[in-house]
Amino acid sequence: MNGNISEDLARAHMAARLGEAHQLREAHRVARARRLSRKAERAAQQARLALARAL
Repeated sequence: MNGNISEDLARAHMAARLGEAHQLREAHRVARARRLSRKAERAAQQARLALARAL
């Protein structure tokens, strides 16, 4: 009986850690997407400015 409890605890702990890792990866992915989006918007703004100067 005691072995089952420790196995259940180990499984629950592993599931919690996997969930945390998944959330961390997702947060990093979202942060990277935001950074790339801001970088793209800055590049687009610079292109608009350069085009306006050329005209």
